[in-house]
Amino acid sequence: MQLTQFTDYSLRALIYIALKKEICTVNDIVSVYNLSNNHLIKIIHNLSKLELVKTTRGKNGGIIMAVNPSDINLGELILNLESNFDLVPCFKREKANCCIAPACKLKSILHEAQQAFMNVLHQFTLADILHNKNELYSLLSLSKL
Repeated sequence: MQLTQFTDYSLRALIYIALKKEICTVNDIVSVYNLSNNHLIKIIHNLSKLELVKTTRGKNGGIIMAVNPSDINLGELILNLESNFDLVPCFKREKANCCIAPACKLKSILHEAQQAFMNVLHQFTLADILHNKNELYSLLSLSKL
């Protein structure tokens, strides 16, 4: 099972924005993570649509958290970010193109494994991955506020 790059970068952006605690820019995040500017703009736009961050245009504009990190459940976030989280095509019956699909037990095992994965993620929030702030501040070249 692998999350999309879009989800990975979204999580990284949220970590940075949450730690920054003040307005930051796309360029700030791009320079720290060495990401594509255009890709990150799409990610920030999506996070804004999900109402997780607030964005302001203009000279003094930027990005800031709109939600407390402790209110952002990782399981819910990933489900919102992943457009297709099916491990195999047969998870959606109309896309099943396998001759053994009607008798296959693998589908139910994979579904159970995916549920276990999501159950773990539902136990944590964005705040839970920010507990080692001092290390993260150093790695992200942020000053402690």
